[in-house]
Amino acid sequence: MIYKLFMTGLVLTSLLINPVFAADNLVFHVDSESERAQALLGRAVAYYQANNDVAFATFSRHGEFIDGELYVYVLDTDGVMQASGGSSSALIGRNVSNMKDSEGKPFFKEMIASAKASGFGVVEYHWLNRASFKVEHKKTYYQKVGDRIISVGYYIPRATSEEAKALLKKAAHAVKTDPEKSFAAFNDLNGGYMQDDLYVFVVDLSDGVFRAHGVSPQLVGSNGIDLIDTKGKPIIQEMINGVQSKNRGEIDYLWLNPVTGEIENKYTFFRKVDGFLVAVGFYKH
Repeated sequence: MIYKLFMTGLVLTSLLINPVFAADNLVFHVDSESERAQALLGRAVAYYQANNDVAFATFSRHGEFIDGELYVYVLDTDGVMQASGGSSSALIGRNVSNMKDSEGKPFFKEMIASAKASGFGVVEYHWLNRASFKVEHKKTYYQKVGDRIISVGYYIPRATSEEAKALLKKAAHAVKTDPEKSFAAFNDLNGGYMQDDLYVFVVDLSDGVFRAHGVSPQLVGSNGIDLIDTKGKPIIQEMINGVQSKNRGEIDYLWLNPVTGEIENKYTFFRKVDGFLVAVGFYKH
């Protein structure tokens, strides 16, 4: 329960800081990976509270606290790794407080400081994913119990520019073939046009009204001309201007990533298809 409240607080804080996202017709989605991680953390905390340090052996072996690529790891407040069911198992018994990720971020130190100050939190860093054997962007939730910090993280899916271009090509073909059918598919979570943090949106060039939006279908029917990002950039207007002289273009701006729930740098490719602006963007790493 404490984590549901914590995440709600993060979203509300984001809305207060970035009022453009507080519009009534925007819908926020918490991704299933985040929910799975928080659920596993809740179970791990309850198990530790019932079993104390005896729980370390359970966390460190394959079993009930391994959920796909999700696993539990535990630090003490001095920075010593106490348990891990994942790739950090090689660090058990070692002080990792000064360890940095592949981009030089001292994330363990940040985690420890935050846990001591507030008792729980979230941190992002880059770590080895044993499933892909690649270093990937990871988001970890943690809670302090006594002098132990119990943690569970998940790897954030990140689409590439090539994948965004491929989805845009697919979407443009669909609009050309059957506009109304394609709009319904773009708005449908199971329509085949939602790929990790990629989605399609469409604006009618005759009036600037959204005809489709993969993440927030409630935007459909609203006017996007006055839509701005957190720095005041008139996103849709600039896209419409961009297809007046050419049939396609690119734009970068700040926007909510539906996977991470955070405001991030987004780069969007768009093109004119008959009387519609069709667009797909990806979030820069």
